[in-house]
Parts: sequence; structure tokens; C-alpha cells
Amino acid sequence: TARLATTDAAAVMKLGRTFPTVRRALERSGRLADARYVERATMSAERTGSLGEVDPSSVPYFSVAVLPSRIDTPGTPDAPDASASGRPGEVVVVGLGPAGPLWLTPEARGELAAAEDLVGYTTYLDRVPVRPGQRRHPSDNKVEAERAEFALDLARRGRRVAVVSSGDPGVFAMATAVLEAASEEPYRDVPVRVLPGMTAAHAAAARAGAPLGHDYAVVSLSDRLKPWEVIAERLRAAAAADLVLALYNPGSRSRVWQVGKARELLLEHRAPDTPVVLGRDIGGPEESVRIIRLADLDPADVDMRTILLIGSSQTRTARRGDGTEIVWTPRRYPEG
Repeated sequence: TARLATTDAAAVMKLGRTFPTVRRALERSGRLADARYVERATMSAERTGSLGEVDPSSVPYFSVAVLPSRIDTPGTPDAPDASASGRPGEVVVVGLGPAGPLWLTPEARGELAAAEDLVGYTTYLDRVPVRPGQRRHPSDNKVEAERAEFALDLARRGRRVAVVSSGDPGVFAMATAVLEAASEEPYRDVPVRVLPGMTAAHAAAARAGAPLGHDYAVVSLSDRLKPWEVIAERLRAAAAADLVLALYNPGSRSRVWQVGKARELLLEHRAPDTPVVLGRDIGGPEESVRIIRLADLDPADVDMRTILLIGSSQTRTARRGDGTEIVWTPRRYPEG
């Protein structure tokens, strides 16, 4: 299914009894409408047509499923608008994972290949391979609402749109913006799907060991969309409950004090030697993973490409035989 979704053109030969399986794969990959059926080509009993309209019981061994190339077909930048075909548009919000192609799911890869329009923050769009016939619509990272409405407008005109988002699109990302806009007129009837992606927290945790092995909370330190007082209260509550914390958006060029303040709040409830994982550019070319003490957390070491995992009272570290330091939180919590 993933290969059919991502390929430009394909042929599946000698269908026979495998026809229902091939048809299901084409349908799941979003390519059934493009697929053509050819039976006994060049013979007197030749039959051709749309594969989706073929009766499975009538398919002989000598038949072929064909996916024509998308190059120089409707959907190219110079092609007429898709609304002329009368087919419905759709918005699919796709999670790219933290960085690189290895953590992109087959489902997400297929939707990116099938999309006619790609919409997203410029940095994230640059991570998606350029494909002939696709339109790319980059924008700034502070115009999420406008980006969502733009994507929905394209879908209203019959376009198949992929909105790209780093990590998982439902975690401090574009899925919320799209669904919020899609809940209002004139977008209520536009189909919207959200595809999950690997989160930065899970990727960083895997690199360090298993610090999220027990209950944990996820908090964004950015006060751009909520007041710092709300963030501080949530940090206190999570720390008092002895939850491991995954802290997103810890700092930027314009936000330099939040990490220091968060450290002070957490030290009211956590020991100074509580393990902290600093994961930066996980999966990217500048990947860095460090394990430090909470008391040694320096705001100067943190930026927007960093995620912090703050251990609980039960989180442990150890040095393996090869010298590698690992961190984990036991699944069992002491009674009393």
C-alpha cells in the first residue's frame, strides 16, 4: 500500500485471484481513482476501463492493473483547478516526525505523495521531497490560523491538500488550528483527517533510554498563546504529583528566562540531582542528547530545537558496560 501511494507509475501483472487484494491496496493508498484495468491486450477479447468498476469475479489471469504517471496530468501547476472535475477536496494534516525520513510513517508518506497541494511552515515543507505536479505553499511559523484557512479553501475548490507539521500534528501543532477552522462556516463540510507522527518527546526518550516509562505530563513553556501564570501553575501541579515532565518550546531568541524560572519551580518539589534529558535536533544532523542534573540545567543550553525531559523522584540513571549513560523511570511506583 505504501509503495503504491508513493510511486509515480506502476503496473501489477497477472491479476486473476489476486485482484481483490490489489484493489484494496489501491483504495487504501488513495490511488484507486487513477488505476486502469487492461485485460487480454491486443487480443480480440481485449477489455480496458477504470479498475474500480471491474467485477472481481470476471478478472482472468492475463490482466493488468496500471497506474499512469502523474507527470503532465491534471494537478500540475498549470493545470485547471480540480473543482472542474466535481470531485471533493480534502485536507490531511500530516505529522513528519521530529526530523528526517526514517520516522515518517508509511501512511504519512503515501498521503504526501498523493497530495496535489502541500501547505506548511517553510522549514517543514523543505523536509518533503519535491514531486512533479504538486503545488507547495510555504509560510511563516506564526500564521497557523491563516495557514489552516488557506488549506481548507483549497480543499473547498476540490484540491487534495496535505498540511505538514513537525512531530505529531496533534501535539502543539497544526491539527488544532485546522480542526478549529473546520468547525466554523464555510468549512464545516470539508473533509479533514489527522495522521499521527513520532513526537519529539518519544524520540528523545528513546535516544536516552526510557525516562517516560511511568506516568508523565507534557507542557509547553511558550507563553505566546497562554500566560506564564498558567504554565507555572501546571508545572507546580505536575511536580507535586511526581510526574515525569516533557517540556516543549523551552526557549527561543525572544524567550530566554522561562527555563530558569521552570527550574526554580521544579526544585521546590524535586531533588537537585533529578535526571534531566536535553534532546536537541533529535533525528537531525546536529542531534545531541545529554543527561544532566536538574540543578545544573542552564538556560543557555536550550533553544527551540531542544526538548527537556525532567525525571520524577523514581527516575534512575546508570552507565552501561560500553560507557553509555542511560536513564529510565521504573513502571512500579512504591506504595505509601
